[in-house]
Amino acid sequence: MTESTLDPANASYRHVIPAGDWWVHEIKRGETLRILDLEGNQAADTLFYSAADPTDRYSADGTIQAQQALYLTTGTKLMSTEGNVLLEITADTCGRHDTLGGACSRESNTMRYAHDKECMHACRDSFIRGAQEWKVELTKRDIACNINFFMNVPVSPEGGLTFADGISAPGRYVEMKAAMDVVCLISNCPQLNNPCNGWNPTPVEVLIF
Repeated sequence: MTESTLDPANASYRHVIPAGDWWVHEIKRGETLRILDLEGNQAADTLFYSAADPTDRYSADGTIQAQQALYLTTGTKLMSTEGNVLLEITADTCGRHDTLGGACSRESNTMRYAHDKECMHACRDSFIRGAQEWKVELTKRDIACNINFFMNVPVSPEGGLTFADGISAPGRYVEMKAAMDVVCLISNCPQLNNPCNGWNPTPVEVLIF
């Protein structure tokens, strides 16, 4: 784990994302984005897009292949679908972030848990609302596999995924420096059906330096 040298008092932008809400914002090349887990064990589902060409977006498989690692932490370069570096993780006090588990949806809640969960708000809804706020023409294919910051999804020897208790804690954070102008879309996960949020969705804060 790597502590940041940046002082929150010097951030040029700060915003608290309530539990279950979304946030969309541009981060300029050379700027640093910090996502802060305010109360601990909150999953922050995140997508990145090139600001110049939103079809060039975060690639989970490209990132895994480039790092030869399943989990994201300090030093990880977040790759795009066109093979470009979007951002690099420069500080991380959690130590593990998932890029396999994907985002919850009302449909997956129904399939995984119960038919009566279909009405519950989910990350895919938040991604759609954030994309509408951004006012850029995106299609279904552009809301792709995302990063789940602070989320613990162990992979079994057989290749299965498990949604396990989080390993984050209040005040832990991850920082990324933008290698190009990017747009960040976050769904602060409202999931109540598995332990990714400790059964209690809470706010996160975003800071830009």
